[in-house]
Amino acid sequence: MISPESQFVIKDGKKLKRGFTTGSCATAAAKAAVLLAMGKLENNQVTVDTPAGINLSLEVHEPQNDFPFFQCGIKKDAGDDPDVTNGLMIFASVEKRKDQNITITGGKGVGTITKSGFWGEAGQPAINATPLKMIRQEIQKISKDGWDVKISAPNADKIYKKTFNEGLGIKGGISIIGTTGIVEPMSDSAWIKTLQLEIESYYDSKSPEILLYLGNHGKRLSNHLNLPSVKISNFIGEAVSYGFQLGFKKIVLAGHIGKMSKLALGAFNTHNRVCDLRMEAFVFYLSLAGAPLTLQQEIIKCSDTESACRLIIDNQYEQVFQDMAKGCKAKVLKYLKTEQLNVEIYIYLMDGKIIGQA
Repeated sequence: MISPESQFVIKDGKKLKRGFTTGSCATAAAKAAVLLAMGKLENNQVTVDTPAGINLSLEVHEPQNDFPFFQCGIKKDAGDDPDVTNGLMIFASVEKRKDQNITITGGKGVGTITKSGFWGEAGQPAINATPLKMIRQEIQKISKDGWDVKISAPNADKIYKKTFNEGLGIKGGISIIGTTGIVEPMSDSAWIKTLQLEIESYYDSKSPEILLYLGNHGKRLSNHLNLPSVKISNFIGEAVSYGFQLGFKKIVLAGHIGKMSKLALGAFNTHNRVCDLRMEAFVFYLSLAGAPLTLQQEIIKCSDTESACRLIIDNQYEQVFQDMAKGCKAKVLKYLKTEQLNVEIYIYLMDGKIIGQA
């Protein structure tokens, strides 16, 4: 478990439980396996320090002494974060070496890097730099010997396709990750970092174009437009600015009218806890189009954007959607402070029908 004083965090007025990363699990499993080999594993418990400065005391599962191999497992606990790896067992198998080197490899369930870059070199196991450093440091605290360490997640084949790994160029399993060792519940920064890594994985200087879509319907456009695509959810600002900084020359942005209406007024995080400007956006653009006040008043009373759109269509003001698309494009270029980026906008309804394009 996480030390009691650090176990919880307050977010949006709620007390939420922190968790620990697959990297911390791998570190604890490796340290426990070395302790088992040394005959010093006590009460099936192991402690590790994390880069976040939070101490972990974790239960060791399924210790196995199969000399010269020793293996221990740690169960992943994501706390109150909706992490698909929550509850997954991460194992480490160790064997003593004749020198003082510590080698770390990936076993069953750990993915393989297919594209050199942030994660490492192609062909290496998907274990990022922080867990590699943590494993070595924790083993060196208790042993002067060298060890061969193999990290595995035997049941990961059931869940790895639910992760972002394939989009990041990691195949065949999960990644052993974590820059702090701690999972912050509902962490926007973690989502944003993942989005940036996925966007980066698609950058190609010879064909610098990408589709960023906000919801699942936008995925359909990727086949139609034949562009690499990344789902960015509410994080429009972070996604477009990162894509522009990387060097993409064309960014196609696609989303449902509910989120794109907010962007049309300049909102670059469209989560409803951050802003809700949908009806105000409709009224603004209807007003510019000269729509009667009675229609604007009806729109304000609508509880959802699909109902508002039906009213707009019934009153023959569909041009408003096209104006919104143009507004989205203008806001993106203003946000990025450039006129050099080719931006395309697609706005659609829930049935997938495109109602605005610029």
